[in-house]
Amino acid sequence: MPTYIHQLPGWPNFTWDDKALAGLLAKVRNRQGRLVGRMEALGFPLRSEAVLQTLTQDVVKSSEIEGEVLDTDQVRSSIASRLGMDIGALTPADRNAEGVVEMMLDATQKYDSPLTTERLLGWHAALFPTGRSGMHKIKVAAWRADTSGPMQVVSGPIGKQRVHYEAPEAARLDAEMKAFVDWFESKMDIDPVLKAGIAHLWLVTIHPFDDGNGRIARAIADMALACSDHSAQRFYSMSAQIRLERNAYYDMLEATQKGELDITTWLEWFLQCLDRAFDGAEETLANVLRKAEFWKRHAAVPFNDRQRDILHRLLGGFEGKLTSSKYALIEKTSPDTALRDINDLVERGILKKDEGGGRSTGYSLAAT
Repeated sequence: MPTYIHQLPGWPNFTWDDKALAGLLAKVRNRQGRLVGRMEALGFPLRSEAVLQTLTQDVVKSSEIEGEVLDTDQVRSSIASRLGMDIGALTPADRNAEGVVEMMLDATQKYDSPLTTERLLGWHAALFPTGRSGMHKIKVAAWRADTSGPMQVVSGPIGKQRVHYEAPEAARLDAEMKAFVDWFESKMDIDPVLKAGIAHLWLVTIHPFDDGNGRIARAIADMALACSDHSAQRFYSMSAQIRLERNAYYDMLEATQKGELDITTWLEWFLQCLDRAFDGAEETLANVLRKAEFWKRHAAVPFNDRQRDILHRLLGGFEGKLTSSKYALIEKTSPDTALRDINDLVERGILKKDEGGGRSTGYSLAAT
């Protein structure tokens, strides 16, 4: 009895129960359409801010799923620069952040361009600009080899490792990837949202690269979802929702990859996860409107550049608590100047002191 789905007779001819998925797919498509309609009805500045927040989330959270932490400010600045958005002072981004941004924007902004082997290899090269994954040298812009043994997804300490999945042998990759790309580019009578879920599962099951397979699979899914929206503007992040449900995501992948070619259960989970991602998009919209209202209300208030920048950060989901020392570090100023700036904002009722005191005193936006 075959162990993994790619060993089954008939692979990769997936099947699913259209009737079982019909209600959920209709609900997701309805929410998707209403959300995109609401976002596109916003003025250009608010819509651009929503897109910037969503794309930043998508890049940061897709990397987090694989255990890689990117600097949010670097990612935001990189996206804004590439899309020609004016967000004031830009934070220089390192090569890793730039590479992930480059891949994600290519997938979503050029969603109607053909997916080719060359394009996929280019995405992989962007993800690993140094030719290394952490401390390990890997094959970049090329399919993996099995020189050090089969490609396995494992967990646990050395000697007690659990094998969750074993990918097809490297000798199959040329044929496997040709079949995948040909399928993705073929004209088929299938809803593009379902296509996103199938493509995600298919690519990560082939596991064609030494590393980066999950991120590339999610980029392909985002590309298909952009096709379903008929828009390069992204207002919801599937990766951000998968990050919240990472354990369930990996459990579902493992169960599906050890299951049958009927992937109805996987597609149900994918649609449900996408439905929950729309809830996150509603939060993004609320945050964008809150920021717009804040700056409208304080349009006549004079802020120096440091204060304006820190307020933008606080309104955008500042991580941790703001202290005078953190303010000084972020704004590259002296502790005394940082404290004067903060005290000025407190006196004007824009910031408030959090509970506690001394050198670790925290500050947050006053209730509005």
